[in-house]
Amino acid sequence: MKYPKPIRYSLLPKPLDALDFLGLFELDPFGNFLFFRRILITILGCFTYFRYTLYNKLKIEGTEHLENLPAGNVLFLSNHQTYFADVIAFYHIFCSVKWKMRNSIVPPVYLLCPRARTYYVAASETMKGGLVPRIFALGGAIQVERSWRSKGQDVSREVDTTANDRIAMGLDHGWVISFPQGTTSPYAPVRKGTAHIMKNTNPIVIPVVINGFRRAFDKKGLRFKKRNTVLSVRFKAPLEYRIDEPIETLVDKVRSAIEQDVPKEKLTWMS
Repeated sequence: MKYPKPIRYSLLPKPLDALDFLGLFELDPFGNFLFFRRILITILGCFTYFRYTLYNKLKIEGTEHLENLPAGNVLFLSNHQTYFADVIAFYHIFCSVKWKMRNSIVPPVYLLCPRARTYYVAASETMKGGLVPRIFALGGAIQVERSWRSKGQDVSREVDTTANDRIAMGLDHGWVISFPQGTTSPYAPVRKGTAHIMKNTNPIVIPVVINGFRRAFDKKGLRFKKRNTVLSVRFKAPLEYRIDEPIETLVDKVRSAIEQDVPKEKLTWMS
């Protein structure tokens, strides 16, 4: 199947932009230089690589579903366990897939020329919570204001109506990682905003199920809690859906695909 090419942004006028094969003058949709982002991803990748190979073991499944994906308009939906360790693992895997590696990030040759057209959706308050998060944000964070939660507390405020537009810009340019529950708590409800994104942009949706990150790292995903932990990342086949389906149906499909349906034993305990 042929897919449209993702939008390309460059400081050079056409057709001179085609001569920029190193991408020195290429930008992302938010005005950041892709060349700088590649350098940043390489540096962060070198600093974090051994967290997934030496101190813990990263078990990857299903990257064959990623091998023939288009360069843009792909939405990865995953359950969430830490603020940053999950996302960093995704970056390692996506870069390795670019280098034709399957279900492995060993050896890290992919850091020589990493994939830069990758974005992830993150809460603004998280990305502004210190120097390290601010550095991570430069690697491709699409920051959104959560309307239901702030600083660990439930809140009620106006919906960030510009969030979907920024996510759509990321999809036009590359791959976007989103955590539709919007929290690291297991079995939290899937937010309807995810269904609206699917309806408005009609992306290829890749469900992802992760495990082990909560045991291995603290909530932020920066400090070790338990080493020698198996970190599991399992990519599923593209989700089948129609954009004319009701919001509630899409939400149910996403929740089931990322395996976040509340277990029966928990429902019994809660009742």
